[in-house]
Amino acid sequence: MRILLTGGAGFIGSHVAEALLTRGNVLAIVDNLDDFYLPAIKRANLSEIRAKGDFSLFQTDICDFAELRSAFQTFRPDAVIHLAARAGVRPSIENPRAYQETNIGGTQNILDLCREFLVNRLIFGSSSSIYGVSSHAPFSEDQSDLKPISPYAATKLAGELLCRVHSHLHKLPIVSLRFFTVYGPRQRPDLAIHKFVSHIEAGKPIQVFGDGTTGRDYTWCEDIASGVLAALDIPLANDETPFRIYNLGNSRPIPLNELITLIERATGKTAHRIAAPDQAGDVPLTWADISKARRDLGYAPKTSLESGLARFVEWYRSVSTEKFAAAR
Repeated sequence: MRILLTGGAGFIGSHVAEALLTRGNVLAIVDNLDDFYLPAIKRANLSEIRAKGDFSLFQTDICDFAELRSAFQTFRPDAVIHLAARAGVRPSIENPRAYQETNIGGTQNILDLCREFLVNRLIFGSSSSIYGVSSHAPFSEDQSDLKPISPYAATKLAGELLCRVHSHLHKLPIVSLRFFTVYGPRQRPDLAIHKFVSHIEAGKPIQVFGDGTTGRDYTWCEDIASGVLAALDIPLANDETPFRIYNLGNSRPIPLNELITLIERATGKTAHRIAAPDQAGDVPLTWADISKARRDLGYAPKTSLESGLARFVEWYRSVSTEKFAAAR
């Protein structure tokens, strides 16, 4: 199968790319290597992917329809995994228009080209943030009380709705995967676990927003990648409505204070905590009901947070400190 993967130089995308190459797929990556964080980190990710196997690279912005169409025309994918997006809740509040252009406009470009080039399947990378301040926990795919509270979350929900409409009108099988707080090697430097580890390792204080009781469903990157590949393989062609949604999480929310304690154990160091106000756009809880993904995809996360944090710290200590210095 020929797979076109958008956002393949990023954190989650690079792990999905490695998994695809390991099992023998023919791979093309579309990534514009933008400067949301250091492009050098993404180039290093590409080098690590290359060690797993060869792939085609199109350094293209998904908002540039002509260039994106050229990539489709050159590669002729059988299936598309669409992970490219502007990420981050807080930056989306500062620059909502950019998130609308990339996450909604770019997704529409992908959908149009999937139709033009007769792609057999699309996997769309969505987010647990679309549940927002839902009162229903754990979060299930069939609940209707979605209350996103950031522009980022709203654009991911809009992307899902575009996928649903496109699938209905044009009968393209589409699977939308709602990722829950993914962590592991290559995690973006601005995300909590990476930032906490880097500051604790350097003896710097960490900010604790709110009272530390907010809970997150932390999910190991390789568990997420296994769920993406399962969504790529599940039979959909005979569905009357070939659009499905699955949560990919760990189904074990951890309070922020407990997370920091676990990171202290993993590093063997004590964190200097500084209290800070709640952040706009942050939800109080994410918690995945993964029963549907377990039933249909055989999805079964294998990595506990304790084990994952130990592996993350080991990875962090193995990479050059200069790699992340400018991005912390």
